[in-house]
Amino acid sequence: MTRWSCSANTVEFGTLGWIVAALAVLVTGISKSGLGGALTGIAVPIMAIWISPRDAAAVMLPVLIAIDWSGIGAWRGKANWADLRWLFVASVPGIVGGTLAFGVLPEALFKLLVGLIAVGFALDRLLRRNRPPQDAATPKPLLAVLAGATSGFTSTIAHQGGPPVVAYLLHRQMPRQMFAATSVYFFAALNLAKLPTYIGLGVFTKTTLIASAALLPLAPLGAWLGVKVLSGIPEKPFYWFATAILGLTGAKLLWDVLSAGAILSP
Repeated sequence: MTRWSCSANTVEFGTLGWIVAALAVLVTGISKSGLGGALTGIAVPIMAIWISPRDAAAVMLPVLIAIDWSGIGAWRGKANWADLRWLFVASVPGIVGGTLAFGVLPEALFKLLVGLIAVGFALDRLLRRNRPPQDAATPKPLLAVLAGATSGFTSTIAHQGGPPVVAYLLHRQMPRQMFAATSVYFFAALNLAKLPTYIGLGVFTKTTLIASAALLPLAPLGAWLGVKVLSGIPEKPFYWFATAILGLTGAKLLWDVLSAGAILSP
């Protein structure tokens, strides 16, 4: 298998490494700007085939920030600020917890947590698919706090914060544009809040920053494709598609943990 390597001063990508990293960034951009971020977490695990998860997280954070801010322009004025306030305030202690656990907590343990949340909410939505629509203007504080805190924690460790927030927004049954906009605004703020943490932990290196810079031009393209994807999906199919992606993402995380058979191993 062609691999990329990180030396002290340069990043050397193999052909397959470049292709996979580029596709991961594009899928992440499409997911964050058009599907609420359900597939945002795929980039780090995929890149970790070639480089360490710590380096993969460092490479992706500047790219994620660029994607977020590329998408904000398209969704200006469409986010639900009542939900955002609850989600972001709750994410702060999650970020603190993730900072303390960074590089210490077994990766399989938080993958298990995120996977269970994703699958559980996808099944809940499937089983209660005929319930009447909720008032999208009225947040659910307890669920928002749980989703925001969990997202802040898992996002800080490995950018796996998508499933908890997507699950919450799906539960809220808000219009698809409000759904996408609320997710984009939340992660724009969350990823910026993580930046000082990554700097303080010394996660960024010259090599990871070079890799980030090489992938950054794909960020606005992925965000633009996400907006185009959303505009072409009717309301009801959009929610079923987002639910399916959420469930499959959770199932993949659970499979990774169970197949490895080492939940408590670092």
